[in-house]
Amino acid sequence: MEPFVYNGQPARVIFGSGTIQQLPAELDRLGLKRVAVLATPPQEPEARRLVEQLGGRAAGVYARATMHTPVEVTEDALRVILDLKADGLVAVGGGSTTGLAKAIALRTDLPQIVVPTTYAGSEMTPILGETRDGVKVTQSSPKVLPEIVIYDIDLTLSLPAAMSGTSGLNAIAHAVEALYARERNPVISLMATEAIGALAAALPTIAVEPDNREARSKALYGAWLCGICLGSVGMALHHKLCHTLGGSFDLPHAETHAIVLPHALAYNAPAVPDVMQRLRDVLGTDDPAMALYDLADRVGARRALADIGMPENGIELATDRALSNPYWNPRPLEREALKGLIARAYAGERPRS
Repeated sequence: MEPFVYNGQPARVIFGSGTIQQLPAELDRLGLKRVAVLATPPQEPEARRLVEQLGGRAAGVYARATMHTPVEVTEDALRVILDLKADGLVAVGGGSTTGLAKAIALRTDLPQIVVPTTYAGSEMTPILGETRDGVKVTQSSPKVLPEIVIYDIDLTLSLPAAMSGTSGLNAIAHAVEALYARERNPVISLMATEAIGALAAALPTIAVEPDNREARSKALYGAWLCGICLGSVGMALHHKLCHTLGGSFDLPHAETHAIVLPHALAYNAPAVPDVMQRLRDVLGTDDPAMALYDLADRVGARRALADIGMPENGIELATDRALSNPYWNPRPLEREALKGLIARAYAGERPRS
C-alpha cells in the first residue's frame, strides 16, 4: 500500500425519485428566505416550475447560464442577483448552470442548492472553470462547493438519449482520470471503478430505452460518484486538453470530453499499467481505450472534434496551449505525440498509444 492523503468534501446529498419535493425543507435547513433560481435558456421552463413550487421564497429566475462560464455572463447574472436581493441560489440543470452558481458564490459567498438534470458531476466539486477572452482557467475553492445537491431520477428521464450518452461519457472521464491522478488514493479509486462500471452498463440501455428508470438510476448514481472523484483529486492531461479545446474554440463541454477521453487514456496507458488492468477488469476488455471509443459509438456520441466545431487549423494552436502551463500528468508531454493525439481526436480516428 502506497502512502496517500484523502480529503473528503463536505456536502449534503439527497438521492432518489421525486426528491425535488424536498427542496423547501432544504431551504429551511439553510435558513434561506429568498432564493434566485438559475438555468440555461432551454431549461427556463423547469426553473419557472421551481419558482411556482417555492412561491414567495423564490426571488426570481436568471436563465442565461452559458457553457464554459464566461466571465461576462457571470457579471450580468451578478447584477440581477444583487437587484433581487437573493440570499441563496438554486441551480437546476447541467454543468453550465452549476458553473454559474459557483461563479456567483465565489464572488458573494451565497449558499447553493444544485439540482442536476444531466450527468455532469461538477456539483460535487470545489472546482470552478471560467472563460475570459477565449481562455478557460480553473481554480479550486471551498467557497464554490455547493452546500446541498438534490439528485432526482425523475428529472433525468427527459434528457435526450444522445445528450445522456455524451454527458455520461463526460462523467466517466472524471473517474478514469481520477484513477491515475497524482493525488489518487484507495477510497477514490474504489469510487471511480464503481462509477465507470455503473455508467458503462447504463448508458447503452438508455440509448435504446430513454425511459428505463433502472438504467437512469444507475447512471445518475455513477455520475454522483464521478463528481466526487473529480472534486477529490487533481486533473491531468485529459482535463487540460478539454479546457484548452473548449475555451479556445467554444466547443460543447460534454461532447469534447467524450471525444478526448479514449485518446487521453491511450496516451497515458504506457505509464499506468495498474490503472489499465483495473479498467480491463471493470470494462471486460483487453483494450480499455478502444472500449471507450466504441462505447461512444454505441450511445450515439460524436467521435470527431471536427464534427462539433473545431477548425482543422486549430490543431497547432491547441497543442501550443496544452503545453503552456501544463497540468501534472503520469506520462511526460511530448509535442509530436500530443499533436498526434489532438489530430486523431479531430478526425475521429481510433485511439493510439
